Amino acid sequence: MSAERVAQLAYSEFQAAMLDEEKRRRKAAKIVAVLGHFLGRDRDVLDGLTVADIGCSAGFIADELAAAGARRTFGVDIDVPGLRKAAERFGERVEFVCADGTALPFPDGSIDVLVFNHIYEHVVDPDAIMAEMRRVLADDGVLYLGLGNRLGVMEPHYKLPFLSYLPPALADRYVRLSGRADSYYERYRTRRGLRRMVRGLRVWDYTFPVLATPAAFAGSELFPGVVGRVAGGVLARLPRSVLRGLLPVVPTYLWVATKGARRPAGASLPQPPDPVSPL
Repeated sequence: MSAERVAQLAYSEFQAAMLDEEKRRRKAAKIVAVLGHFLGRDRDVLDGLTVADIGCSAGFIADELAAAGARRTFGVDIDVPGLRKAAERFGERVEFVCADGTALPFPDGSIDVLVFNHIYEHVVDPDAIMAEMRRVLADDGVLYLGLGNRLGVMEPHYKLPFLSYLPPALADRYVRLSGRADSYYERYRTRRGLRRMVRGLRVWDYTFPVLATPAAFAGSELFPGVVGRVAGGVLARLPRSVLRGLLPVVPTYLWVATKGARRPAGASLPQPPDPVSPL
């Protein structure tokens, strides 16, 4: 039987990727570019806005959000070693807070932009965190979501094919046999499960816009080099019906959510953002 899941404290101490500054800043550039397109802002994307990165760890993404012009930037996590490192480096322009995502220390409707990037699979109760983020998000605010898909073939943390497809006990055995971990903690959801998780929000899917035009979204990390240029060109020309057919097995979804009927305000794209049908 799998061990009971508890909060992953000090996550940056055993997940080296959280301290890979170059990679984290590339991810931040993509996040800022997506937010810029949705908000219709080419420069100083977050100018005058209050922003919070939920699950900030060592603070690289939060620092880039501050650099994008945010009036006030928060980084929130339970990763105390990561927060300590973050505060030492970026504490002059980011306010780091040790808090659980299920009890965010912000008033109702006080945050203009929330970032929740590849965090949900690590937490014990992602639905409770979603409810808290809805509570603190301003009525005209924006929530960026980077969401891994359970049906993505290659599991991104351990690089083992089909790992996330398995029930917990078999997944634990698989990572032990691979020698990469003692147990498999992460819990992914399918696209349908993720649509259920964001119930009550209006959601726009930026997955294919970013894949089809990576240069516009600083997203070259997804398909680097020649492969990226070829993949982007193919995706930019594929009929929308074909792309929609691929959605159930896309490894990562990039979504922007709002409380109201706000729409993407950026320039037209070869593959524009699609609304995500609620469940």
